[in-house]
Amino acid sequence: MAKKKILMVCEAFGGGVFTYVSQLCNDMSEEFDVYLAYSLRPQTPKNYKDFLNKKVHLIEMKNVGVNGLINLKSDIAAIKELRQIEKKVKPDVIHLHSSVAGGLGRLAYKGKNNTVVYTPHGYAHILMGPGKKSKVYKFAEKVLGNRALTLTCCESEDEEAKKFSKRTAYVETGVNLADLSASLDGIKPVKNDKFTVFTLGRACVQKQPQLFNRIAELVPDARFIWIGNGELENELTAPNIEVTGWKPRKEALAMAKGADAFVLCSLGEAIAMSLIENMYIKKLILVSNTMGNKRVIHDGINGYVCDKAEQYAEHIKAAMKKFPKELPERAYQDVLEIYNTEAMKRKYIRLYTDIIEGKY
Repeated sequence: MAKKKILMVCEAFGGGVFTYVSQLCNDMSEEFDVYLAYSLRPQTPKNYKDFLNKKVHLIEMKNVGVNGLINLKSDIAAIKELRQIEKKVKPDVIHLHSSVAGGLGRLAYKGKNNTVVYTPHGYAHILMGPGKKSKVYKFAEKVLGNRALTLTCCESEDEEAKKFSKRTAYVETGVNLADLSASLDGIKPVKNDKFTVFTLGRACVQKQPQLFNRIAELVPDARFIWIGNGELENELTAPNIEVTGWKPRKEALAMAKGADAFVLCSLGEAIAMSLIENMYIKKLILVSNTMGNKRVIHDGINGYVCDKAEQYAEHIKAAMKKFPKELPERAYQDVLEIYNTEAMKRKYIRLYTDIIEGKY
């Protein structure tokens, strides 16, 4: 019997979305016939094909994501291209990843001969903060919300999805424990004399570098590291902050291993891969009280959920005096039980099967 076909459409083929989608394609390729339509981005690894199982059929898109969602001419070309791909592949399920593919894909696909699924990977209108552009993205979600099953990465993102869509579901993001464990073996931690707090990501509005900077100012005796760079790195001015720029994965993991605490003070997240990885590495986790973060981290149980700089600072100062070992230990157990690709794979196979059988 021929395998059922799943078409993944991913315009944002870089960063955490790249890791997520490539892992998902690989995990599903045993059970389903998987097609991946993707657009190349500056952040896409040059050797991206090496990350994907040979069974995954690759289709490079030329028109999707060229100008986001605001250029009528390029949007029409993108919709045309998406429909041609559907006609060629004849998928049973079309899974759209991130806001641009989600917007264009929900315009292109009617779901007559298949089911359309949309995963935002963090709603753009939350991640980019207030402004004209975020209002456009929020309006798009309102208009297009019921044209697909919205599948998010955690319960708190599902709550947001319910504001726009009558059909929602969620599957928790997971990391590949075998790969992560192998990556960590043999990496010597970069040891620090001072208590070290770090974060990882682009210095942009979503990641709130000005908040990270304020936390550093409030804890002058600790060392703060920002792994990455970006358009707002000039906001990281505290004398005890070091901005390293982007580092190869091994170097970044060595720095993570040697640090004491991991801060993720974003405006919003789906579930950040860096968060799950640092739970596994048994770092003390401090996160913002927002979509994604607050579902994974339970305040005082497996980390701390904070509303303002002073709260982060208080917890860091307390940890410098007496480190709360039981919190990182609980976070580690949560990764073993919930936030791993084996659990994610089982849930996705069940979900896609239910969708194909018409249960959604």
